[in-house]
Amino acid sequence: MKHITILVPNEAVLASVDDPRYIFTEVNKLLEATGKQAAFDVSLVGLTKEVLLHDKSYTVHTDLLLKDVKKTDLVFIPALTGDIKKAIAMNREFIPWINQQYKNGAEIASLCVGAFLLAATGLLKGRKCSTHWGRANEFRHMFPDVKLVDDKIMMEDQGLYSSGGANSYLNLLLHFIEKYTDRETAILTAKVFEIEIDRKSQATFSMFMGQRDHDDESIKKAQAFIENNYQYKITVDQLAGMFSLGRRSLERRFKKATSITVIEYMQRVKIESAKKSFENSRKNILEVMNDVGYADTKAFRVIFKKITGLSPIDYRNKYNKEAMAM
Repeated sequence: MKHITILVPNEAVLASVDDPRYIFTEVNKLLEATGKQAAFDVSLVGLTKEVLLHDKSYTVHTDLLLKDVKKTDLVFIPALTGDIKKAIAMNREFIPWINQQYKNGAEIASLCVGAFLLAATGLLKGRKCSTHWGRANEFRHMFPDVKLVDDKIMMEDQGLYSSGGANSYLNLLLHFIEKYTDRETAILTAKVFEIEIDRKSQATFSMFMGQRDHDDESIKKAQAFIENNYQYKITVDQLAGMFSLGRRSLERRFKKATSITVIEYMQRVKIESAKKSFENSRKNILEVMNDVGYADTKAFRVIFKKITGLSPIDYRNKYNKEAMAM
């Protein structure tokens, strides 16, 4: 039987505490109903016996105190809410314990924004990690030594697991159910809880909102120019000249400020506009492509799929009501 420890940090998102507890407990019941033995011993573990969450709207009663758990097989770090730096500071006492459990051979899994607390342990240094796409820029600035892969539903790197945003963690739970039991049980769980099994990417859900949380005014102006003129062809040299910067200086400062290159920023702005057009208009692919400044159909399709995880026509069919009704 696998011992699963679900941490209950201060400022945790209740769903990311209760969903793993509920699902693994129900899997035990499913196994027992088919004559098999329960596979999981699940415990909620906190710094105190009671943890108040969501502005004291909910109280979680923990099964064990952190100091009493000497060994476990799998640790879940739930998503955090509010000011992430304050949330990490409030939960510092978990960090040495998490490090020790990993050293003892436990696997560690962060759910959504729980990746921030996992990264604060130092275990992710030089390793790959996923988190909610909406907090990706903040994560990169706080943990530049972690290789964030923000389009993935889940990542695994040497026993350290992380999931993408919001309900992405359900796919990570299915991964562990299959790993610790079998594929048949994972499929049954997916059907019972109506989870789309084997989802790989969260790119379809992401929205590009730029990165303005920096103090480089020239780069902010460059960003604004790109966003206001995305339908035209803009070169890096042109942009550099407009703001009296050398090309290399612009590229270096832009990457430092926004965490992506100038070219990537241009592509993401164009594709974000294309997405909105597919969602809300009757325009065909060629019309949308031309509206956002692409002349090469193949290039548009390749970049669109790279950023969203779907082809232009699949994206339109998924999110446009009129296309869905056809």
